Amino acid sequence: MINIIKDIMKIYTKVGDKGKTNLYGSMISKSDIRFDAYGTIDELNSFIGLADSFNKNHFIHDVLIKVQNELFIIGSDLSHSYKNEINSNMKIVKENIVTLEKFIDDTDKKIPKLTNFILPSGSNVAALLHVCRSLCRKAERKIVLLSEKYSVNSLSLIYLNRLSDLLFVLARYSNNLEDCEELIWNSKS
Repeated sequence: MINIIKDIMKIYTKVGDKGKTNLYGSMISKSDIRFDAYGTIDELNSFIGLADSFNKNHFIHDVLIKVQNELFIIGSDLSHSYKNEINSNMKIVKENIVTLEKFIDDTDKKIPKLTNFILPSGSNVAALLHVCRSLCRKAERKIVLLSEKYSVNSLSLIYLNRLSDLLFVLARYSNNLEDCEELIWNSKS
């Protein structure tokens, strides 16, 4: 089995040794906004995995695994923007966004109502989910920049916008589960 996988997915190809990589038959600079955009999606996905490694809650785990799989879809979809057309077979669809909204609504019902700005802090899981939220916003900005040059699935942008909200409520929920007090922003400190 390992030999089959080794033949299919070689870990190093040496193609990118000079700062370029092959994108569907064209050599593209690794500084291209496309790589920056889906590289940030990959970074976000990795941090979500890190947050989940500290998590002990099954609901949060299931949500994060679903999100990680969907971030792979976004990365794949973004890599297809090279032809300036949306042609990927794998795309974020409206149903993915509706599911995120349901997770947000369901989670928000389980936590105290927010009446102040809070600092991104708390338990290990919550603090990491806040990092994920800020990385999600960064990914969203990168994809907006990408969309100014290439065609991008607009639902990916909506998905990331909802995902940052979901990560925020999951961070709050995680703090609530661990009886970790949320720190209120103090404008006078």
